[in-house]
Amino acid sequence: MRRSIVIAGVLLVLAFLLVGGPSLLLSVSTSQTTADTPAQPTQTKPTPELVTLEDSESGFWEYLSSTKSFQKRSPINVVVRGDIEDVERVLTEADGGNWEEMNESEEEALPDTFSLTDENETDNETEAVPEADTETTANASTENATDEDEASNETPVALPDLDWGQADGGTRYAYVDPGPNESGYWITETRQLDDGDYYGQRYHIRLYESPNEDDDWVAMQTHSEHFDWFTLRHRVHGSQDAQTKVETDFMKHPQVDVKEDVSRIYLDNRNSADADGWATLVELAGLLVVPTLVGIRAGRRGGSASSTTEAHITDRTADAIDDHLTDVDRQRLAAAADRLEAGHLLLFFTIVALFLGVRMGGLALERQASFLTPHQIAAILYPVIGVGIPVATYLLARGLTRRLDAAVVAAGSLAVAIWIDYSLLGVNSLPVDVVVQRMLVVVALGLIAGGAAKRASRNEKFNDMLLVGTAMWLLVLAGTLLGYL
Repeated sequence: MRRSIVIAGVLLVLAFLLVGGPSLLLSVSTSQTTADTPAQPTQTKPTPELVTLEDSESGFWEYLSSTKSFQKRSPINVVVRGDIEDVERVLTEADGGNWEEMNESEEEALPDTFSLTDENETDNETEAVPEADTETTANASTENATDEDEASNETPVALPDLDWGQADGGTRYAYVDPGPNESGYWITETRQLDDGDYYGQRYHIRLYESPNEDDDWVAMQTHSEHFDWFTLRHRVHGSQDAQTKVETDFMKHPQVDVKEDVSRIYLDNRNSADADGWATLVELAGLLVVPTLVGIRAGRRGGSASSTTEAHITDRTADAIDDHLTDVDRQRLAAAADRLEAGHLLLFFTIVALFLGVRMGGLALERQASFLTPHQIAAILYPVIGVGIPVATYLLARGLTRRLDAAVVAAGSLAVAIWIDYSLLGVNSLPVDVVVQRMLVVVALGLIAGGAAKRASRNEKFNDMLLVGTAMWLLVLAGTLLGYL
């Protein structure tokens, strides 16, 4: 029993070092990326000052909310002066490429998108903001104009390589006011667009058009999100990258003047993981958008996730480490190397392969098996995580001798797999609840492996480590799916 407690303690330390520690150090906004838990309604508070564009009578509140109340949740970060049909056409229309609308069956999945904001700072706040037609505008770019911007309408138009298709997600409300002598009200999104892979990483836009027919503007909320296989939902991990992409996509359009038509306005809605309070303003009004365009660049983004290149360890660093090792340290390292078995390597690569295989399998089925719905794909692959990983760990760990070795290898393998997955998705900030959940599953899998090792099972096959690890694994996964973790 005492040995089991020691191993459990080692696993907790290992989980913190491999998951919790790096998350807290590398994710500067970890505490700010929290789940979008509904706050108490604030209907009794006064309506906050709205953003009104120049030459417009209508206005909008600079945040979205998951309920019809003034909760500072997802910040508006793109505003386009123009008709929503033209906005969508610029982002989506192409001829001859691999442009796709999101499969209608994905609407059944209703992927939840979590809040970008810090609940402790944003619940029930309704501070006013300066209007968008003040002097707080700045040019988004002054050096990226091309000769295409001056091309005549008779010249075939070449669209940029954009990749926006129809999307679906949890409902978010925007508060709009049509203008004088009329009352404001809450509306749902007019359109949703996405760019990327459903089971990988994607950019997501919600578009809200003006409630006044005489005012052509579209307010947009953009963010990056990835599919979390533990929760079976999409999780938002930032907004700035998505805003930059949308901004860049508009700037690439040959009929948009980068210097004159694209700028940034300060909305003072900086209260999310990485939003800085500045919104992109695009002057699309009056722009002739040709319905049928030629010379379109083809190319579907096969996946928005991109792996980052790790820095090489220099010889100087290796020498510095070696200089700090004592003779006792070297003896311990040599002893650990002697204890390494082929089964340890097999266990390591099996866990990593199963975990990453689920991600890759989801992407492959999404692209190649269009007849499957998201629910069906999840039903096929989730058992690999929920059942396949612990079962494979148990079976392989039975061939290992030492409990501690098996536990450390299994826990470390899952931690490595988690970080590789996040690296491939380009995720660089993690919410606290995600960090805790990942630490718990790492510990649970380590206990299962330790309980399956020969020295743990020689007297009792179903020993305390194996039972606690299995119960912990099941409880953590069930709690995650039900939203408790």
